[in-house]
Amino acid sequence: MERARYRAAERIEAYLGDPADPATVFSYANCAALDEREEYPAEICRRLDDWGLADYYVPAEYGGRLDDYEQLLQLMRAVARRDLTVAIGHGKTYLGGVCVWVAGDRPQAERLAARVRAGAQVSLGLTERAHGSDLLAGQTAAEHDPVLGNYRITGEKWLINNATRGALLTLLARTAPGGGPRGFSVLLVDKRQLAPGGYQHLDKVRTLGIRGADISGITFRGAEVPDAALIGLPGTGLETVLKALQLTRTLCAALSLGAADHTLGLAVDFARGRRLYGRALIELPLTRTELSASAADLLIAECVGITASRAVHTLTGELSVVSAVAKYLLPTETDALIARLSRLLGARAYLKEVHARGMFQKVDRDHRIVGLFDGNTAVNLSSLINQFRGLARAHARGAGDRDGAAAAFRLDAPLPPFDPARLSLAARDGSGVLASLPDSLELLRAAAVPAALLDSAERLAAQVDQAHAELARPRMRSAVPYVPPQDFETARKYALCFAAAACLGLWVHNHRTEAGRRGPAAPLWRDGVWLHAALDRLLERLGEPGPDRGAAYEPLLSQLCAARDGGTLFSLLPLVLGTAGADRETTDGGSPC
Repeated sequence: MERARYRAAERIEAYLGDPADPATVFSYANCAALDEREEYPAEICRRLDDWGLADYYVPAEYGGRLDDYEQLLQLMRAVARRDLTVAIGHGKTYLGGVCVWVAGDRPQAERLAARVRAGAQVSLGLTERAHGSDLLAGQTAAEHDPVLGNYRITGEKWLINNATRGALLTLLARTAPGGGPRGFSVLLVDKRQLAPGGYQHLDKVRTLGIRGADISGITFRGAEVPDAALIGLPGTGLETVLKALQLTRTLCAALSLGAADHTLGLAVDFARGRRLYGRALIELPLTRTELSASAADLLIAECVGITASRAVHTLTGELSVVSAVAKYLLPTETDALIARLSRLLGARAYLKEVHARGMFQKVDRDHRIVGLFDGNTAVNLSSLINQFRGLARAHARGAGDRDGAAAAFRLDAPLPPFDPARLSLAARDGSGVLASLPDSLELLRAAAVPAALLDSAERLAAQVDQAHAELARPRMRSAVPYVPPQDFETARKYALCFAAAACLGLWVHNHRTEAGRRGPAAPLWRDGVWLHAALDRLLERLGEPGPDRGAAYEPLLSQLCAARDGGTLFSLLPLVLGTAGADRETTDGGSPC
């Protein structure tokens, strides 16, 4: 595995210091206090700017440091592990600029790159108060004046992150009165160029989670922007946004992974320190089952996140599927993980000042928003449903970019440059990740793994065939848009099958090198320990639990505790925290697993 890819995440951890130390700027205590006051984390964001995090939002070809989306995933995961409010507030600039990286011309991209690297925040204006996720219903209009060479913007964008603090705004606006798929364009609005009175910021909206974030809106009253503000060609705004969202949905995996890292660590510390019935809570069978299952779920999410971020480079034309799976699966499963662990903590999961500075309840509140932005759960499942026919046909003829999938799986392989021109609104040749499953099975058989692991893999392969048969099921045509509930269940199963293929592909392509390395992650790779846990957990999710339900992921618990003790991240990757044991919360004495 190429260590250089993960050094940036380790460097930012070391730079930010011990989050358990209240004197640290980016500490749990400071984040909790800011959240209580509903205050934007300005000083923490300045620290991230000083380190140079914004450089990683800018593609290297425009002077930034973004040439590896897996690296950016791990950087944002490190920030999210400390505080989701900060990660969402600071990372929003990438979301704001991505339409330019996808469809802008070079001079436009270079100008924006210079502003971002100088510390300017950029927001993305998509949603409107009356229309939510229905972008085609948007009424904010940009009327073009060819004589003056400008666009005149009227309308309102609402529930926009950094709408007030952002110096620039990427805006989806109706440029044809009748709207429609070719009736919208994207404009890059620089507030410095707007005449006084041309726009007005709306009040901050108070939210359940990410209380300190600038969730507000903006109203335009005939604001004029030059023709040079147009991103791409007129009428291509919706296509540009949908392609850009494939990237941002993929990177949202970092937010869920960071939240899962944090809550699982808090739960382990609590279970080791809390005593009931004369022994540590972690010694009770139910506690061990819940923690082991959660550890398996985290590793599954990590597999999907790693595969998806690398697929940006190697399976670019399939990101319509990859990003929808990642954006549906990781937030949904992380919400379920947090709910499961909250039951373990009991009342302390909901109290602010009794356990771990109230961070558990803060992560719980904060993470609920992740499943909503950049396309909510229903939107992402619908994106898969809209591709059912093509995915089924591709699977039937054995299509899918297997070489691209193998490159995504091989963690020691260099990634090819990302080419935004290869983005597509549909995966025309199906999914390379799922197409690779037969190859991965052959490699697994050759690896002489335990029979129980091979049995789980083959049972999942049967689930994949069954899922594609459901995708191919004839569907009634209707004049009224209607999606049967069964289709959403089929899309859910497809996402779980994708996760299984990602887990299997990662293990068979990396186990020889990773099991032999020194470090905290190595024991997870030996004898298929983590793979068996992940596959059995996915089989359980698919309604087909094994005969020894839960036995496969019990061995993960000792590795989880060892990571906490050693100040390393519980991960398939050789990642260390900034300070040994920094992420651990004080317990009542601790207990071995």
